[in-house]
Amino acid sequence: MDNATVLVVDDTPENIDILVGILAQDYKVKVAIDGPRALTLAAKTVPDLILLDVMMPGMNGYEVCKRLKQDPLTSHIPVIFVTALTEVADETQGFELGAVDYITKPVSAPVVKARVKTHLALYDQKRLLEQEVKARTKELEDTRFEIIRRLGRAAEYKDNETGLHVIRMSHYARLLAVQSGLPDKYCELIYNAAPMHDIGKIGTPDAILKKPDKLDEQEWLEMQRHAEIGAEIIGEHSDPLLEMARRIALSHHEKWDGSGYPFGLSGTDIPIEARIIAIADVFDALTSIRPYKKAWSVADAVALIESESGKHFDPELVNHFKQVIDEAVKIRDSHNETA
Repeated sequence: MDNATVLVVDDTPENIDILVGILAQDYKVKVAIDGPRALTLAAKTVPDLILLDVMMPGMNGYEVCKRLKQDPLTSHIPVIFVTALTEVADETQGFELGAVDYITKPVSAPVVKARVKTHLALYDQKRLLEQEVKARTKELEDTRFEIIRRLGRAAEYKDNETGLHVIRMSHYARLLAVQSGLPDKYCELIYNAAPMHDIGKIGTPDAILKKPDKLDEQEWLEMQRHAEIGAEIIGEHSDPLLEMARRIALSHHEKWDGSGYPFGLSGTDIPIEARIIAIADVFDALTSIRPYKKAWSVADAVALIESESGKHFDPELVNHFKQVIDEAVKIRDSHNETA
């Protein structure tokens, strides 16, 4: 491993000089003469390997190793103990704390070079493997998210010419989630789950979905079934993304005052992701051109959402949405129907 950095920790200057002399020709070598300095240096420079003495005053090597492994920043660094302790119990304790090897004093230059080279190579292979796994995992996640987005757009194509509705409202949903102070992971989940909100429309007859006139009572009841159909299509799954997508599909037509469907939930009994989607969905529907209507102005759309605060929409979320309306307009303009 070219240009690797090795941190040597020992309270005896002569021992440090010996190890530096053995390693300096092949590696960048840093030194620390006690435990606290070793921890500080390791966190600051993050070496590729640490040679650690055990018997040091104050904080011994075992404690240093323990703290290194408890810190996420340094837990991955290979630690080799270099010590005069030769009992099996001493070696066992070191390995239990996470060390990868043991070198006994007085050290042999060929042994030190061989052990350091071996563990740096293993460490390098491990990092490459982890990078490959991360890249593959991201590729699979991206594929899954794209499938979800395309399924959402498939449903929208039944009553929307381009399907861009799901793209815009997904961005609005994440924007509102961020403004509401929700965790980053949650905000990404809602962004990726939002496209599935109307997947149940796949099960709605075209005669109802595309009827130009007002729906009669029976037709309206059939239309409302898309929420439950959507939940059935997504199904029950332990995956957090699919769990959220199911809750959104089932509950995004519930209203704050309890007058929504399918269950008449009210207030905070409605999942917050469904309350967020409700605002994002309506805002996009109002400000978009449809064959049966012109696009509303942003001001008129916001005015309607404000008027429905406490009735259709969560009042707190309405206030948050008003704070990010300028960003929402930028999203609308960058994903418009004619782009």
